[in-house]
Amino acid sequence: MCCCTNNFNARPASASGSARPDAVVLRVDGMTCGHCVRAVTAAIARDLPGAVASVDLATKTLTVSGTTDAVAVARAVVSAGYTPVQAG
Repeated sequence: MCCCTNNFNARPASASGSARPDAVVLRVDGMTCGHCVRAVTAAIARDLPGAVASVDLATKTLTVSGTTDAVAVARAVVSAGYTPVQAG
């Protein structure tokens, strides 16, 4: 069972953090290279129009600004073939 269908709760970025308050931050397992980053960011762009994805490949952290819908972000990550993991 995918975490998306199991009440997935990535943490929204805090206003005092580096991300905007209207953002979702989560770890993405399986990302290892630039191709992985492009696949994940393309899935976010396709599934969440208007949202902006930023990836830190060193920490495998995805920040999606312009949304607080963690489930939609997780589903987009899964559609790209990667595993979203709750941040924190």
